[in-house]
Amino acid sequence: MTATLKDKVLFVSGASRGIGLAIALRAGKDGGRVAVAAKTATPHPKLPGTIFTAAEEIERAGGKALPLVCDIRDEESVKSAIQKTVEKFGGIDIVVNNASAISLTDTQNTTLKKYNLMHEINARGTWLVTKYALPYLIESGRQNRNPHILNISPPLTITEQWFSGHVAYSIAKYNMSLCILGWAGEFREHGIAANVTAIDTAALKIVDKFVASKSRTPQIVADAARLILTKDSTRFSGNFVLDEIILREHGQTEFDQYLVTPGNRDLALDYFIEDEVFNKLKLLWKEDAKKKNPKL
Repeated sequence: MTATLKDKVLFVSGASRGIGLAIALRAGKDGGRVAVAAKTATPHPKLPGTIFTAAEEIERAGGKALPLVCDIRDEESVKSAIQKTVEKFGGIDIVVNNASAISLTDTQNTTLKKYNLMHEINARGTWLVTKYALPYLIESGRQNRNPHILNISPPLTITEQWFSGHVAYSIAKYNMSLCILGWAGEFREHGIAANVTAIDTAALKIVDKFVASKSRTPQIVADAARLILTKDSTRFSGNFVLDEIILREHGQTEFDQYLVTPGNRDLALDYFIEDEVFNKLKLLWKEDAKKKNPKL
């Protein structure tokens, strides 16, 4: 497949900031057309970005953008956003389910309100967006436009350590990944790919400033997402991909540009990454450091 998202129509949930915005911007640089679907229409006191500032950035990057106020917990809001996207751009080729809610609390300290929020956004919202986008993804497949669904969620590794201490959050995120497992099979006949990309080093300031300083920027996820979304949708589906690993598999060797703190290779691992994978990455990071400084 041609490695570009030019003229492709993307519906990206949670695209006003963070990973969602980074993916949308990367598509914009290719000349893609992006529906920026998020709740933030007015500036948040603590978080940067709105759907309108995101749309402006995408258009400055070279793409087309449609800012949409969309609460993916609400069926009518989702239906309306999908319809407006189709009216504006003529269809939908790619759905990126990025919107997510997080509360890293144990069972006793997780309120029902928080539990419901995480499941309504992470699990139910992801399913709802895909359900209403599906007829247009099917049509994209008929037109050989390489339709994709991409969820930003964990690999399906069912072990105690990824659930203990934050059960409510983990099962909400794993539900996003379970959707991909089902959709890969369900939509294969339509030529629609369904894949997951996960983050091998914490990419956002979710936990605290200390972790953020040992992290990578969302751009690494955006570059990995672009690579996935330009693969042949009839051949590459049902995969659970780590950003750095897939980039390395396709020849990328330089990762310093993604560091939040330049020069810092003492990186914090994100949730849901197995020790075996982490140890492999640590060896690769050491090899990279030695190439840059043979005295290490």
